Amino acid sequence: MILITAPVHDIMIETFKKNGLDFEYIPTADYQLLFDKIEIATGIVIATQITIDKKILDRANQLKWIARLGSGMEHIDTVYAESKSILCISSPEGNSNAVAEHALGLLLNLVRNISKSAVEIKEMKWLRNENRGMELSGKVAGIIGYGNTGAQFAKILSALGMKVLAYDKYKKGFETAFIKESTVEEIANFADVVSFHLPYNNETNHFGNKDFFSSLKKQPVILNTSRGKIIDTAALIDALQQKQIRAAALDVLENEKLKELSEKQHDQLVWLNAQENVLLTPHIAGYTFEAAYKMSKILLEKLEIY
Repeated sequence: MILITAPVHDIMIETFKKNGLDFEYIPTADYQLLFDKIEIATGIVIATQITIDKKILDRANQLKWIARLGSGMEHIDTVYAESKSILCISSPEGNSNAVAEHALGLLLNLVRNISKSAVEIKEMKWLRNENRGMELSGKVAGIIGYGNTGAQFAKILSALGMKVLAYDKYKKGFETAFIKESTVEEIANFADVVSFHLPYNNETNHFGNKDFFSSLKKQPVILNTSRGKIIDTAALIDALQQKQIRAAALDVLENEKLKELSEKQHDQLVWLNAQENVLLTPHIAGYTFEAAYKMSKILLEKLEIY
């Protein structure tokens, strides 16, 4: 029995049916429901709403694989799963272009004052000089994390005439005529835009911290479309207040459950929302119709079912 615990494209449902596979489609499943059903599961399709921990895996006596829609495996105990010979796969290739396009939209919005000026017109204000923007062509972009999404965003930015500096601790040999392999220090010294495309783990937690923001030389625009905890929110706010950065766009927050915010997190969110040079979106960078199809199809191909 395959448990599908997240919304998937019809291609996955149709393919399972075509191949005569038993499955249960429960896209609103929570931890407790999965815990109760895991003993019958031979495969699980998940997104981000459920943590697959040791407690669940110890009950998963028949489980052969875990398929993650999208990228980021931090909510799965992959080490323990693999020690039990459970295959863990994801589909970061499926939404990389969606995330990259969203990051571009956030960036253009900020440097050209699009949302700001649109709101002003609704208030019957026609402010041209106050909304003079910055062109991206000829500027320097720093990409931190050169995986599927980082590489796709670098490709888009280079096509706009930007010089791209890219850093990845675990990748080498990816430099091209348009992409320069760089260090974090080079990005801090020369980037007009810094975009984070890192997986979340202990090593990347609060990568964007006080020391990082203090090292920036060109007051860049900061983008984060990866995971909220990549950036220390308090340090980001301080960097905005100290004008160490020009603006910030976040598609992710340290705590995205708005009904469960601490008092400090609530106050931080209120402050960020009040800034004209801050743009927040609700973790939708990878949410496109095309990405939904591609992520499901890629998982099927990796499972050798499609």
